[in-house]
Amino acid sequence: MTPFEKYGGFKTVSRIVMTFYEKVLDSDEIGDYFDGVEMARLIDHQTKFIASLMGGPASFTDAQLERLHAHLGLTHADFDAAADLLREALEEHDVAAEDIEVVVGAIEARRPVIVRREAS
Repeated sequence: MTPFEKYGGFKTVSRIVMTFYEKVLDSDEIGDYFDGVEMARLIDHQTKFIASLMGGPASFTDAQLERLHAHLGLTHADFDAAADLLREALEEHDVAAEDIEVVVGAIEARRPVIVRREAS
């Protein structure tokens, strides 16, 4: 059984993503990246992305991730802040530590296509 199935599929992943974006929008570090962003669309895409990392049906290529993030100029610190907030959201939804490590590890593996610059 995949973590996606174990935790109840899209219904639970959607709740996790909503919690994640509540935290992101409140973040002094990365909240500004989301000014003027159509959040409903972003939440839909992020739900599919997190679901795929948990073994769900959706998938995203590295090329897609790179294209979607290239214009943002994200730093390693930005990436770390987002990963920490995702970890918190997963914990708040009672995802087991080993499953959190799978999800965060899968995102970490994509750092090279998401991060575009060093911290200044």
